Amino acid sequence: MSAGEKNGYVQRHQPRPIRVGVIGVGNMGRHHTRVLSSMKDVELVGVSDVDVERGLETASNFKIKFFEDYCELLPHVDAVCIAVPTRLHYAVGINCLLAGIHVLIEKPIAANISEAESLVNAAAESGCILQVGHIERFKPAFGELTKVLKNEELLALEAHRMSPYSNRANDVSVVLDLMIHDIDLLLELAAAPVVKLSASGTRTPNSTYLDYVTATLGFANGIVATLTASKITHRKIRTIVAHCKSSFTEADFLKNEIWIHRYPTSNSATDFQQSYKQDGLIEKVYTSNVEALRAELEHFVNCVRGGNQPSVGGEQALKALRLASLIEQMAASDKVWNPLDSQSEPIIQSFSPTI
Repeated sequence: MSAGEKNGYVQRHQPRPIRVGVIGVGNMGRHHTRVLSSMKDVELVGVSDVDVERGLETASNFKIKFFEDYCELLPHVDAVCIAVPTRLHYAVGINCLLAGIHVLIEKPIAANISEAESLVNAAAESGCILQVGHIERFKPAFGELTKVLKNEELLALEAHRMSPYSNRANDVSVVLDLMIHDIDLLLELAAAPVVKLSASGTRTPNSTYLDYVTATLGFANGIVATLTASKITHRKIRTIVAHCKSSFTEADFLKNEIWIHRYPTSNSATDFQQSYKQDGLIEKVYTSNVEALRAELEHFVNCVRGGNQPSVGGEQALKALRLASLIEQMAASDKVWNPLDSQSEPIIQSFSPTI
């Protein structure tokens, strides 16, 4: 076979690049654009944004087209990444799905449960991929944490997600902005329905939404979990701690580090007949330096190409949103939800991992 024939053979059998567009090029949308522009087997077609100046600047930087109306982008793409404000997730997402376009939408999936359910149904009816941007699932530290805990008897979990005040994402509470990440992660780690919940929260004087919330969850398998999220903390914190029967594991998602603390199995004696007691063993788990957003987008593109369902699809995101909405209600009213109480709403099945 000649070189030309070989090249022709490769070209004829090489899969066509997935054509992708980005709708919304604010802080997160610009990162989507950056990563997509460097991915193999992806053709970044263009971007759309209501802010024409910002959209044109982004398009110019990456030498792609700008579409003032995102609907004009849709005929040119196979898939889109939607990074618009939460209140617009449903309107933009439903139009894309009805047009037969695969969708990756930033978290939370929608502003309310009804809109989220409609998006999930639209994806099922259209046969399109609906992936939700719960990016923490793709952090190397979380991947390693799940491996560590597979061999442990998990008793309790603690999640802390705190940030200094920012002007971003001020159209939702700290629960939907920050805590929803850990809600998704803890539901995955506990792998059981929620059977008890309490939550409290507060807001700054000039804030419309809750800025600080703490919640306690009880799972059907006996695991308990506490979550704390804050927009008013002067230091950025992203950690999950797992209390197990034979270990204590700390995962830091900012440093991309995991530390496992274990009890010693024996004492040691020296030649001087002195016994030395070891208080504990500490193991450091090494993780990769893969960018979480790149891993998330590669997963999305692979799902689009292969027709596989994403690891964080619409139904998983809907489950996290249902629990987040309940935490929000509890934090605002300082009530305790318990499905064993006849006064509580029977919504426990919403959190079952089998749904």
